[in-house]
Amino acid sequence: MSGAVFDHPWLSGLFGDADMAELLSGPRQMTHMLTFEAAWSRACGAAGIFDPELAEQAAEAIARAQIDFDDIKAGMAADGVPIPRLVKQLKALAPPEAVHKGATSQDVVDTALVMTLREGSLLIGGQLMALETHLKALEAKFGDAPLMGRTRMQAATEITVRDRLLSWRLPIKDHLVTLDQKRADVEKLQIGGASGDRKALGDKADQVMAEMAKALNLAPNDKAWHAMRHGIAGYASFLSLVTGSLGKIGQDIALMSQQGIETISISGGGRSSAMPHKQNPVAAELLVTLAKFNAAQVSAMHQAVVHEKERSGTAWSLEWMVLPQMLMATARALKTANTLVQNITWIGDKQA
Repeated sequence: MSGAVFDHPWLSGLFGDADMAELLSGPRQMTHMLTFEAAWSRACGAAGIFDPELAEQAAEAIARAQIDFDDIKAGMAADGVPIPRLVKQLKALAPPEAVHKGATSQDVVDTALVMTLREGSLLIGGQLMALETHLKALEAKFGDAPLMGRTRMQAATEITVRDRLLSWRLPIKDHLVTLDQKRADVEKLQIGGASGDRKALGDKADQVMAEMAKALNLAPNDKAWHAMRHGIAGYASFLSLVTGSLGKIGQDIALMSQQGIETISISGGGRSSAMPHKQNPVAAELLVTLAKFNAAQVSAMHQAVVHEKERSGTAWSLEWMVLPQMLMATARALKTANTLVQNITWIGDKQA
């Protein structure tokens, strides 16, 4: 079996999300790294660290570069990072004295990461806004219908459909606000050089930082965040909270669709190979599964906050294993929730 359900030959039919997969793909990641390297050459040229003419030649060559991914893969196995082989390839195409000097592998990889998170955030934000809209439409259509409130899985007192829908919708509204906060936390340029002190840039460090921040549309910062990963871990926590809220929606729908309760009707549904009369609440169940998956993964991201001294190899590479899967799970959950909510044809107590 494939090591990940998100790109498995058939499991990806349930778990995969093509839009997020494109953002996380190797070619897309390489585009971000090349964008960093081209901007670096130009910024160092503008600051007088590189010869300006050679810097521009280098930037143009980097932008046109066709990368040998097999070589990058071999370099990753040997070096633990893709950048040494990437820089070697780029120096064969561009004036070598105007390529990468003064930067480090983590500057490139982390900046590419936050460029990916920026794109992922736009995708997530759009899906959250769509879901809020669909839930408002559901509330307008069925909100006044009576519904038996249930506490601790037992009948309690009569409520309205709106009461339950608000517990689905209001967290989505809150997540949209939080997303803006988390974007500000992570969309920061990473420039630290060998030990995070930018020493190789001398008195030109602030100028290079400003040039790079402008070119990449990322926030500058006073200190490289090589070993300060709370922002990335906080973003992962946000992803888990989003899928948790969607899991609550899925759990409610699965329970409401049970035979004998049937306070919701949904078009479509999963078929059983043995019992043709069944319509399994596959989408609702998937939301619960993805919520639990992200809740488990976020603990690993919190482990990755513990970076030793100025740079960690172990904690850093742990992020590479975990965060992309959390992004995939979140994107899939949001798309599933949007489809599921739109497929609701009735909600309420038909007997009331």
